[in-house]
Amino acid sequence: MTIKLHKSSIRNTSHITITGSKSESNRLLLLKALYPELEIDNISNSDDSKVMQKALDSVDDVIDIHHAGTAMRFLTAYFAQQMGREVILTGSQRMKERPIEILVDALNQLGADISYLETHGCPPLKIKGKYLVKNKVTLKSNVSSQYISALLLIASGLENGLELTLDGEITSIPYINMTLNLLNQLGIKTTFENQIISVKPKTNDLNSRHVTVESDWSSASYFYSIVALSPVDTEIQLTAYKKESLQGDAVLANIYRTFGVQTTFENKSIRLKKVEEIQEKAVAFQLNKSPDIAQTIAVTCLGLGVNCHLSGLHTLKIKETDRLVALQNELEQLNAKVDISEDTLELYATAHIKKDVTIKTYNDHRMAMAFAPLALKTSLYIEDFMVVSKSYPTFWEDLKTLGFKISK
Repeated sequence: MTIKLHKSSIRNTSHITITGSKSESNRLLLLKALYPELEIDNISNSDDSKVMQKALDSVDDVIDIHHAGTAMRFLTAYFAQQMGREVILTGSQRMKERPIEILVDALNQLGADISYLETHGCPPLKIKGKYLVKNKVTLKSNVSSQYISALLLIASGLENGLELTLDGEITSIPYINMTLNLLNQLGIKTTFENQIISVKPKTNDLNSRHVTVESDWSSASYFYSIVALSPVDTEIQLTAYKKESLQGDAVLANIYRTFGVQTTFENKSIRLKKVEEIQEKAVAFQLNKSPDIAQTIAVTCLGLGVNCHLSGLHTLKIKETDRLVALQNELEQLNAKVDISEDTLELYATAHIKKDVTIKTYNDHRMAMAFAPLALKTSLYIEDFMVVSKSYPTFWEDLKTLGFKISK
């Protein structure tokens, strides 16, 4: 189904509460499966987290995680060490095209029994749970940090823990540090030095049995974009956030200062305020530590008429869709010129954004949400609009709260 976003303006001051981080929630859900005494507050209401929880609770032999890439990676590791359990882990057609061989090879080196049922290197997987006693493995680290986190999350439950050597430039280090920090909060000892991560086996009770999930910074990105595309003095308050965040996308506060948006931390909230118009005609950002906000930044630049060069984007090619190709297709529909490579996007903005263009979403929640703020500049249509439920089910309702005019 398609919705229309009419050209809109938003209220000068608004308040939005955003659900817990999907990244933190899915990590904690797996840890709770290993340590049932753990209690989690403010868990994400995203489809991905619901799928993750359902899979962990399931006693079925076939588990379908649909489009949830994080769940596929984390659950592959989880079921690999569930001794005596045999499952088939599958997903959508796109999921069956997404690579997982690096993680499967690493787990099999540790003694797991995982095989491919269709295309070699991709789901669906047949996993026979084993008692994993080997504790040393090397992993290519320049593809997806979720492979690394998947191994780290199960490591404390292995008899001898884990010593993980990372080969090559490390992608999305903040997500690795998020995983390690959550382990440390529970009293699991870890070290990360010179490309080697060590996780000790858990032998004592949890240090903390109660964890509150911070709200999702990736979801906050769309409101940064909205404020950036609004008049000076526009404000939006978002709840609940911490200044010392575990999430890599918290870099938004620094990046959007370039676009005239000031971030103020207030009592577990952030206040976004447009304090000035952007002065630069072109900007450049290295996003290898926070690639999920690339789509939002590119669309913001289009709306502001600013050229941009975004780099460090190689992981976007293995997401829900090839996000670089998808961005190029939809931005060019709106009258921009876009060049892409394996890991970069170059946007040449236009002073004349086309109106009433239909944005394809490619089964990708971030495509729908990243383009929505453009309704402050022009009218547009969003195809398959409920794809946002993957990470932010109340997104359209929250936009209406701000003053966006939306019709089906």
